[in-house]
Amino acid sequence: MHAAIEEAHKRIAGYVRTTPIVHLEDGAWGIDAHVVLKLEQLQHTGSFKPRGAFNRILSHRVPLAGVIAASGGNHGVAVAYVAQQLGHRAEIFVPEVCPTVKVERLRNYGAQVNLVGASYAEALLASQTRAAQTGALVVHAYDQPEIVAGQGTVGYEFAQQAPELDTVLVAVGGGGLIAGIAAWFAGKVRVIGVEPESAPTLAAALKAGEPIDVDVAGIAADSLGARRVGIEGVALAKRYVAVSYTHLRAQDTNSYIVCRLLL
Repeated sequence: MHAAIEEAHKRIAGYVRTTPIVHLEDGAWGIDAHVVLKLEQLQHTGSFKPRGAFNRILSHRVPLAGVIAASGGNHGVAVAYVAQQLGHRAEIFVPEVCPTVKVERLRNYGAQVNLVGASYAEALLASQTRAAQTGALVVHAYDQPEIVAGQGTVGYEFAQQAPELDTVLVAVGGGGLIAGIAAWFAGKVRVIGVEPESAPTLAAALKAGEPIDVDVAGIAADSLGARRVGIEGVALAKRYVAVSYTHLRAQDTNSYIVCRLLL
């Protein structure tokens, strides 16, 4: 995976931004540590998601049917943006609960939007059925090697920008971001997964030894959507993710809360 991330970095370099970092002064905001923030919200479309989408799509010969994806929000927007940039058709499936503003944003990028079901899982199933009919290239939100490698370029950049890192906190939804970052650091840096209590997909999978469905509630149902973490994420987390948010809360809750407020 290390080599795949390096290749992904080369492949997508002309399409994505190298996002900046911010160093907080030691002791700032009451944090007894040196904190470095990677501002991935400054990436195209406002999240890290275009990295994986570009890597997946640029790695394949895209058919006339274009690309297809299911999403709870950010991934769909990223795929629509990437498809527009590369001149491909995009068909995005989202749950019926998807906010109107997100649907309009998808359409503004030229995507055909299909609202299906009450959850991401239902939208995903519908997208898979549609892809089988049309032959479109499937761009999964988190569980494809090219997606993981693309998201891993966040770690690639971060390591170059802040070589002093010894611990990295990574948000977890479907697991693509933490899988890629953990694969890049490969045990050289402690990687901590942070996920909503209302959508503990990675924690549940690590406890069970494999991906399992969890109940998703609250804001996570809209913004994250995934009821289970991906196979790629679990495999890499077993090897490289050091600690769960359950342990983090007991040790350093304040640092996490401050970082959330700043971002």
